[in-house]
Amino acid sequence: MAWFKRTDKGIKTSTAEKKDAPDGLWFKTPNGNIIHTRELKSNAYVCPDDDFHVKIGSKEYFEILFDNNKFTELDAGMTSGDPLKFVDTKPYSVRIQDSIKKSELKDAVRTAHGKMNGLDLVVACMDFSFIGGSMGSVVGEKIARAIDHSLKHKIPFLMISKSGGARMMEAGFSLMQMAKTSAKLALLDQAAIPYISLLTDPTTGGVTASYAMLGDFNIAEPEALIGFAGPRVIRETIGKDLPKGFQSSEFVLEHGFLDFIIDRRQLKARLTTLLNLLNN
Repeated sequence: MAWFKRTDKGIKTSTAEKKDAPDGLWFKTPNGNIIHTRELKSNAYVCPDDDFHVKIGSKEYFEILFDNNKFTELDAGMTSGDPLKFVDTKPYSVRIQDSIKKSELKDAVRTAHGKMNGLDLVVACMDFSFIGGSMGSVVGEKIARAIDHSLKHKIPFLMISKSGGARMMEAGFSLMQMAKTSAKLALLDQAAIPYISLLTDPTTGGVTASYAMLGDFNIAEPEALIGFAGPRVIRETIGKDLPKGFQSSEFVLEHGFLDFIIDRRQLKARLTTLLNLLNN
């Protein structure tokens, strides 16, 4: 029997015979453009109709950057402790375990080394899905150890930032990561090993105030939110309306805090060209 019936009002499919599309098969951008997820993935998670950059995590960035998605992860099993025995709506230790189960990540950053178009590269990539990409002790320690790997093997270092800022549940321990990672990056500078910082949406708080803005090259994706405090906090503090597009990567570039903005589809090729220029 046919799956539809023709009536005077047109073709009609009975409710019982209607088939739902599987969840996650299509993606709709804020501008209303719809794209199949398979095409989206093959396009570096950028919608070709409006160049909207979908928010992605370390898994996707590693797929984009490392040749054949082959890499060696560093410190993969490191997880956060609870030095302050912090309790909000639930104990911090419980929230850590809940986040691990939900995100299938150990913490808010993954580090790895591999080859990008044949060039050796160490990458540290933050994941916003783990407690808002917040910077805790594990984040700082994994980044510091990744920098140590770059120093030991004289390999360029790429930091991909995506964060809501410092992790309040670790208080001063979190803030200490700003100084620790900055000191490690100073060693990279002394050794003349390239450090490229890629700021994605969003990059805010203590991450912006430390390693995200210390690159030999600071680059960003289009329309990424970049800043320290949020627009509402700044507006209430200074008592004035903020300029249009304030804290977008385009605004930050215009005011001299970025070197260039890069389309994610060109990321691997542009980084390869940049590192080849530095090596020569």
